[in-house]
Amino acid sequence: MSEHDNGPGPCISFVTLGVADLARSRAFYAGIGLREHARSDEHVAFYDLGGQVLALFPRSALAEDAGVEPAPAASGLGFSLSRNVRDESDVQRLLDRAERAGGTITRAASPPPWGGVRGYFADPDGFAWEVAWNPAMDLDAEGRIRFGT
Repeated sequence: MSEHDNGPGPCISFVTLGVADLARSRAFYAGIGLREHARSDEHVAFYDLGGQVLALFPRSALAEDAGVEPAPAASGLGFSLSRNVRDESDVQRLLDRAERAGGTITRAASPPPWGGVRGYFADPDGFAWEVAWNPAMDLDAEGRIRFGT
């Protein structure tokens, strides 16, 4: 994408996860504190992430929409989603919340080589989420990363 595609620069509008069981995934994401947007319906769940949208869509329907064959459930890690937090203690609090909601802790809160604290959980479909506190990362009032110059 270039600055001429649609707006001032590259951005991601939606992250859509192809899930095996939409009802189970809805329950999990409600359990970790996300609220569905009113535009959700019986076929798709939307979550406003403050400028981007997380969408949950059945894996087979996502493949059909994209014109490809459905892929089997993920094995291994192809990508992760990350939430940076303001306070070090928020890392463990969010990992605990994900586990109570039915997620699996894949890496306990611990210091990574870059400093700070991070931990990982997997949602019911195995999508990896990192929760990170990085004292060198600036967050704006809405919790979005702001890279300095």
